[in-house]
Amino acid sequence: MDADVVVIGGGPAGLSGAKALARSLRSVVVVDDDQPRNAAADGAHNVLGNEGIPPRELLATGRRELESYGGRVLPGRVTDARAVDGGFEVSLADGGTLTARRLLIASGAVDELPDVPGLAERWGRDVLHCPYCHGYEVRGQAVGVLATSPMSVHSAMMFSQLSPDVVLFAHTYAPSAEETASLTARGVRVVEGRVGGVEVTDDRLTGVRLVSGEVVPRVALVVTSFARARTEHLTGLGLPVEELRMGDLVLATKITAEPTGRTPVPGVWVAGNSTEPMAQVVASMGAGLMAGAQLNMDLITEDTARLVSARA
Repeated sequence: MDADVVVIGGGPAGLSGAKALARSLRSVVVVDDDQPRNAAADGAHNVLGNEGIPPRELLATGRRELESYGGRVLPGRVTDARAVDGGFEVSLADGGTLTARRLLIASGAVDELPDVPGLAERWGRDVLHCPYCHGYEVRGQAVGVLATSPMSVHSAMMFSQLSPDVVLFAHTYAPSAEETASLTARGVRVVEGRVGGVEVTDDRLTGVRLVSGEVVPRVALVVTSFARARTEHLTGLGLPVEELRMGDLVLATKITAEPTGRTPVPGVWVAGNSTEPMAQVVASMGAGLMAGAQLNMDLITEDTARLVSARA
């Protein structure tokens, strides 16, 4: 085998898991295609000791730390992975392959945005989704929330803690009377009508444009994205994928796993947004560390059984 563990994905979860393994003197290779979910964000927040650190700077530091313990980061894209005798084989886009005794999946998720022109171009900058990731940066300012589901009402309530000027645009979801009462109590104004796009001046969002032509001045727009786990390159493993639901509302897809990261496929663990779509950077780091520790113990157990058998 090329390594004890191949980690697919070099984000916070993957690098944390790989580092734990390398510090346990395991051979580990991280394959990363350089598509971090938070690449558009100016900084990662609530990262104790590294508040506001640019996401790519955080990952670069993590790669250096991993390599200092003997771990390896391989730039590339995984196209498939499958079980083979004694472990797993990972196929790469350049035609190469890697073999490993175990796999850690940390490919993350992709955010699918509502079908409104201009959102994708502003994503992670002034088109936002998380009050804990971006809320403080727009505190006290004119914030809009694009209503597409009950989760949008939840977002408006959250952002009303950070600004007295929050508008809920009843785009494709009209809040109920009870929801409207709660929003009104929090000072959130509801604007009827579908949203047709965003207004941008000097590379800054300045307003939300309704299909009627009316423009409501805003400096940020909160949307609810659909987080889809990146699994298109993992079909050969047969990993089960499930929906994350809030009642009848489907919020995301995720790889099925135990809290430790162990999947139903023997020898495969998962961490980060691949299995916890709502996890922020620090939570993903913690999940990666847990998975790495679990993988190391699983390998120790296997190695010990072989040693006992050999002595017998």
